Amino acid sequence: MKKYILILIITSSIIAKADEGIWMPQLIDALNFKDMKKNGFKLSAQQIYSINKASMKDAVAIFGGGCTAEVISNKGLILTNHHCGFSSIAAISSIEKDYLKNGYFAMNEKEEIYCKGLNVTFIKGIEDVTIKVNKNIKSNFSEKQKDSTIQINCKLLEEIAESGNHYEAFIRPFFYGNEYYLFITEVFKDIRLVGAPPESIGKFGGETDNWVWPRHNADFSMFRIYSNKDNKPAEYNADNLPYKPLYSFPISLKGAENGDFTMVYGFPGKTQEYLTSYAVDLLMNQQDPIRVKLRETRLNIMEVDMKKNDTIRLMYTNRYAGVANGYKKWTGEMIGLKKSDAINKKKAFESKFLNLILNDPNKKEKYTNLLKQFEKIYSDYAPLSKQYDYFSECLWGIDGFRMANSFTNVFNELKKKQAGKENKFNSLLNDIKPILPFKNFNKETDKKLCIALLNIFIKDIEPTLRPLYLDSLINVYKGNITELCDFLYNNSSFVDNSKAALMFQDFEKKSILYEHDPIYLLASSIFQHYQKTIIPKINYYDRQINELQKEYMQGLKETIKDKTFYPDANGTLRVAYGKVSDYEGKDGVKFLHYTTIDGLIEKNKTGKEDFYVKERLIELYNKKDFGQYADKSGKLRTAFIGSNHTTGGNSGSPVLNAKGELIGTNFDRNWEGTMSDIMYNKDFCRNISLDIRFTLWVLDKYAGAGYLLNEMKLKK
Repeated sequence: MKKYILILIITSSIIAKADEGIWMPQLIDALNFKDMKKNGFKLSAQQIYSINKASMKDAVAIFGGGCTAEVISNKGLILTNHHCGFSSIAAISSIEKDYLKNGYFAMNEKEEIYCKGLNVTFIKGIEDVTIKVNKNIKSNFSEKQKDSTIQINCKLLEEIAESGNHYEAFIRPFFYGNEYYLFITEVFKDIRLVGAPPESIGKFGGETDNWVWPRHNADFSMFRIYSNKDNKPAEYNADNLPYKPLYSFPISLKGAENGDFTMVYGFPGKTQEYLTSYAVDLLMNQQDPIRVKLRETRLNIMEVDMKKNDTIRLMYTNRYAGVANGYKKWTGEMIGLKKSDAINKKKAFESKFLNLILNDPNKKEKYTNLLKQFEKIYSDYAPLSKQYDYFSECLWGIDGFRMANSFTNVFNELKKKQAGKENKFNSLLNDIKPILPFKNFNKETDKKLCIALLNIFIKDIEPTLRPLYLDSLINVYKGNITELCDFLYNNSSFVDNSKAALMFQDFEKKSILYEHDPIYLLASSIFQHYQKTIIPKINYYDRQINELQKEYMQGLKETIKDKTFYPDANGTLRVAYGKVSDYEGKDGVKFLHYTTIDGLIEKNKTGKEDFYVKERLIELYNKKDFGQYADKSGKLRTAFIGSNHTTGGNSGSPVLNAKGELIGTNFDRNWEGTMSDIMYNKDFCRNISLDIRFTLWVLDKYAGAGYLLNEMKLKK
């Protein structure tokens, strides 16, 4: 009897809270719908996801390669974040037409600008194919044989799904390979920029406010999907028509208050909620500190040069944002995990799991040694992980090295051609020609990066673990990295755009000269070193860890019956729900659940560069002409926070109220809440959303593009 009571106590203490979870929409009805209704949701599960009828899923799309967008009109108008549209807007910008700096709003469809290479992808259906994927796998198969069979089966199933139609398909593993799902997609390729605020508004707060609450930036951009006359995906054509969606979100002008139900629908990228204490220890105490230190070095150098002139600023602005995003995210992750006492909580959870399996002889035999295996494998993995991080974040943080190494296949194929063997040299050369001269690259900036990062490398990595050729150069220059980099950058064609422009005039004739280019020689030797000595071992341990995680995940699901498990995020369509909620950030500091334009103006008055806004916004603020976008007190709200479980990839996701109406656009998390990728904490993990009323105010009052409101369904 005492054992039974103990089990009840243990299992009830680890039941997932309503706020936690990144749920598969097709399973909402079976797993979560009662809880959603209990928390205030007013619609049906079929209105969230349906195969046979139009539903919310038909208005949620993958934007580009790693964000979410939502359809907000019956003419294919989509809304996402400014930082999601950033690279596409940068690609169509120039110094003369700087749409990032000055913003852009089309005043009619003819002024909408085609964004080459930008895709928008909708999910048409999701199918459980676990049994089919595991077909023909035998019990005596090695891990490599299992992986190979699974890959073959997945490819075959994807080909079958794509056969005879215009759809595309992909399969993803869930619960570390315990389950597999097939996703049928429809990909639109004619996407045009409709509007984006100037960078000073869309990125207001810059890196100062990134991953921080309170926030005041209007982080949005708008695009339009175009299709052929049959409303199907098509390549860009001036005759294409605005896409007619199956569903578009109505927009609420009522906003949301503390305690109101909210739902985020999107494509979260990656979480690791079921890691063991050994993995979290490695992350907190080795991986994150190394990555943060190296990225901080890169950011400091880029920032100085970007402030020198607009040309370098445009070159590096997208790269800087990407480096900074990871830097600040990992910093906050460490803070949140320490604040939550994550390692000890994981250890306590593991102890409870072990206590539970002791009551079942079969499980005891199967799972008892699992955690000991985890401990051993992470002990062996840690030094390899350090070496890999110094490769990927340090040596490969030098742009010239990465770019020069991209020519390795060109040289290999040329050798085949010269030997009279079948080769792809000409096609590879033609493919790589457009990148030379290297775009968005400044020789002097990269040289500074090289000097700084190599100095860190030789300080932190002992000689016996360094790539041999790099170590020999370090010895030749007696550890003087500045002199070494002077030699590299003064004598390389790959990092000098004037020399690079001449390379293709006689590339084949002078290939030996280019193959002995000092930066190419160094970069290729570095890459080969890690490809031979570190990456295979990393891959081996990754497979071993994944298999242990698969077994551990199976054990958790078999043993802990009172917990509804959700799969880690993996870039597929998910639903998260929670409530608008304030929180205590630190001792004595409680954060309100919303911000207003008043706070934006206050930050602007500090005079800091990240808080600059154009005079037009200040003029509009002084007039207090907030119109229908003001709250009941007459304030114009800018952003709000909620307890929805989100991660990277949820950027741009629609934030919906209990009636399924759009009230905001998800764009960030609070700094300490970034730990939710590893362990969700309902007390302070918060997603940050742009209030839709601020978006519409900027669109209407600031940009003068209020005509776009005519195609939206506004709910007052």
